[in-house]
Amino acid sequence: MTQTLGPVMLDLEGTALRKEERALLKRPEVGGVILFGRNVEHARQVRELCDGIRRVRPELLLAIDQEGGRVQRLREGVTRLPAMGRIGRDYEVTPEVTLRLCLDAGWLLGMEMAACGLDLSFAPVLDVDTGISSVIGDRSFSSSPQAVAAMAGAFIAGLHEAGMAAVGKHFPGHGGVAADSHLELPVDDRPLEALRRHDLIPFAELAPRLDGVMPAHVIYSAFDSRPAGFSGSWLGLLRESLGFKGTIFSDDLGMAGAGFAGAPGERALAALDAGCDMVLVCNDRAAALEALEACQGRTTRPTARLRYGRARPDIEALEALGRWRRVHARLEAMASL
Repeated sequence: MTQTLGPVMLDLEGTALRKEERALLKRPEVGGVILFGRNVEHARQVRELCDGIRRVRPELLLAIDQEGGRVQRLREGVTRLPAMGRIGRDYEVTPEVTLRLCLDAGWLLGMEMAACGLDLSFAPVLDVDTGISSVIGDRSFSSSPQAVAAMAGAFIAGLHEAGMAAVGKHFPGHGGVAADSHLELPVDDRPLEALRRHDLIPFAELAPRLDGVMPAHVIYSAFDSRPAGFSGSWLGLLRESLGFKGTIFSDDLGMAGAGFAGAPGERALAALDAGCDMVLVCNDRAAALEALEACQGRTTRPTARLRYGRARPDIEALEALGRWRRVHARLEAMASL
């Protein structure tokens, strides 16, 4: 029997579930939990936290931002990952070797996050680095759209080999604006055709293989006056023109770039009405509660494709795998440079 989930993904305050959080997670509007740095100490503790969440509601999606480089919430007991831009630096010279490392990195990330009890990491980043956006920068694989598509495609294959979902972000591309959507609402004035020839290439090539997509809190003024995550036009293009069949997650509705849509409850409804399936409301419990109230009676599309469905590996047992030891050593060495 398919279990229905609510459309709100929220966060927790600490490294263990609190009594009031257990009650909060039982609310039908809740569909998932995202972990941040304050929620993690080491891999074993994260597994215990995830197990505790599942004892309250086993069907919830459990997620984390574990990209590598600057964006790696969990650092103890797992591989220290380099930024994807560091891996991508070698693509022009040794493309086959680099693609193999991207595949292995996706596999290792998937295996480690599965061992920690998580269903998915919000990765890979499909933004193209234009040298403009400091918030993207080396989170991107490359300044070449074709190279991003190739390396991210290999990374996705690795995640899938490990049994983990792939969530591409930030549709249709955050790399062409200098402003940080955490702090303000960026506007990208380029024509749609320019976006198609550049930023949209990785999304267009990989949409059928992605299990999830996260749109950007960016206005692309030549196409729509609304930020992409609140735009039925953009999300319609993603589904109808690019053939995406998976789950659309809003970026955090607590970011300044989401202020376009009003108060937290209004933001949640606006994103869902535009075509998002699940909205993230993070780092503001009052805002999360307001979003839950606004979303009463709402459910999201089936998420079985996102849930980790295999027997979870033990984090210590991964060290016995020759592939894990080889990839771990390579990635740790790159991360330390």
